[in-house]
Amino acid sequence: MSADDEVESLAALLADDTVRCLLLATRGEPLSAAEIADRCGVSETTVYRRIEELTARDLVVEHTELDDGGHHSTYEAALDRVTVDVTDDGFEVSVERRDSMADAFTRLIEDL
Repeated sequence: MSADDEVESLAALLADDTVRCLLLATRGEPLSAAEIADRCGVSETTVYRRIEELTARDLVVEHTELDDGGHHSTYEAALDRVTVDVTDDGFEVSVERRDSMADAFTRLIEDL
């Protein structure tokens, strides 16, 4: 994918109201698809479609949690910041992702 295609693709994804709601809702805590659907006022099917697009770009992380009935997935925003710079050659986009608690802990242990 060219840089211009990447900019257009990311811009189109972030222009979607459901995507923005999903990212904001899961920024503070991991949520299930049902919880996201309730908060964003959309169907779970819509949530799963958006999650698929966002996880493919590493903008959302899926967590599998064990419970009494087996397991279920929750989703957490990994996106921290998107920066678009105008250059002589066009647009340059940088995406900053947040570390999960597990990644931060691993890095802490490795640095000891």
